[in-house]
Amino acid sequence: MKLKATLALAASLALAGAAQATELVIATVNNGHMIEMQKLSKHFESAHPDIKLKWVTLEEGVLRQRVTTDIATKGGQFDVMTIGMYETPIWGKKGWLQELKPDAAYDVDDLLPAMRQGLSVDNKLFAAPFYGESSMLMYRKDLADKVGVTMPDQPTWAQVKDFAAKVHDPKNGTYGICLRGKPGWGDNMAFITTVVNAYGGQWFDTSWKPQLQSKPWNDAITFYVDLLKNYGPPGSSANSFNEILALFNAGKCAMWVDATIAASFVSDPKQSKVADKVAFAQAPTAVTAKGANWLWAWALAIPAGSKNADSAQKFISWATSKDYIKLVAKEKGWASVPTGTRKSTYATPEFLKAARFAEAEKKAIDSANPNDSTLPKSPYVGVQFAAIPEFQSIGIAVGQQMSSALAGKTSVADALAASQTAADREMRKAGYYK
Repeated sequence: MKLKATLALAASLALAGAAQATELVIATVNNGHMIEMQKLSKHFESAHPDIKLKWVTLEEGVLRQRVTTDIATKGGQFDVMTIGMYETPIWGKKGWLQELKPDAAYDVDDLLPAMRQGLSVDNKLFAAPFYGESSMLMYRKDLADKVGVTMPDQPTWAQVKDFAAKVHDPKNGTYGICLRGKPGWGDNMAFITTVVNAYGGQWFDTSWKPQLQSKPWNDAITFYVDLLKNYGPPGSSANSFNEILALFNAGKCAMWVDATIAASFVSDPKQSKVADKVAFAQAPTAVTAKGANWLWAWALAIPAGSKNADSAQKFISWATSKDYIKLVAKEKGWASVPTGTRKSTYATPEFLKAARFAEAEKKAIDSANPNDSTLPKSPYVGVQFAAIPEFQSIGIAVGQQMSSALAGKTSVADALAASQTAADREMRKAGYYK
């Protein structure tokens, strides 16, 4: 009887403990690094038996919609949200996010300065970077050698065009350059904005007036359209990251400027036919190097409405820690760790050996400054976007016009005029000026 009573007591205590466990609802994006985090989270739960994790894993567009609606309406559905550098400064300023205050062991000073800065408002951290990226030039070193071209560490767009012209060989299935053309504020416009920045342009002047018909915009878009029409693959206006990754890995692109996160895929012999032939350089410049390469992070944040902030803070500290990176390395290898967040990752010999793109990636991230990304002074934060609520709809409208110009459905001048009208209408409606 005593044994039965003891077992019954133990069972009831276990049930009571389970009933008292805090359920953390985590909204995240369905990409590889996040899915790995979900798999490894059993380690967090075993270390924190009083916390249970509930995952809501969504495609990027759906995630943005769900978390934006929830936070704006104070819905309180989520305790941890996966957001980016676009949302963090806007929502932090509005008081929609809780400030993150990790303990000393977390070592906040180990975060790469560009990442910490891009996820802070008034030096207060509102989201912790899970992985970060900039953009870089990935190119075929074998083709460069063949035509006697030595790629500088940071080429100009004119040098890129020259190399593209020399190696463009569509009859044999090689295109001089592959670049994003699919419309979207985070698709073609992320890339195009960096070209505009390099040509000395900006989205808005200090009075918040759109600058889409300025000389830098016209020069940049004319160059971009000509470059892809002459030396790009057919159908470029429909290509984004995944389409170009497939083309590059199949050996069809001599060059590609895109997210640094792509470097680990194009240099992986399991995925890429040209893994041993790829070299890396900084994103091209033109009139200036300012804003020539973008800055982004997928980060974890706590909405102001969460009633489980302490538990949420524990989870975020775990998932974005040095120890988490070491856990991924142990389970999957150093080539698979989330990059672009911590200085210590780039000081790890095993990582540097596994990732030959590491030096170029870190240099790109370190050089990106979301608070000073344009040659003329700009009123907005962000490199490849402007961190204002109106930018999302403006970026989508402009992205459609740029894609149409690339497809030859409209002229560059007409596309820019339509873009200026759309941006001006949005900014007036929002009350930036009359």
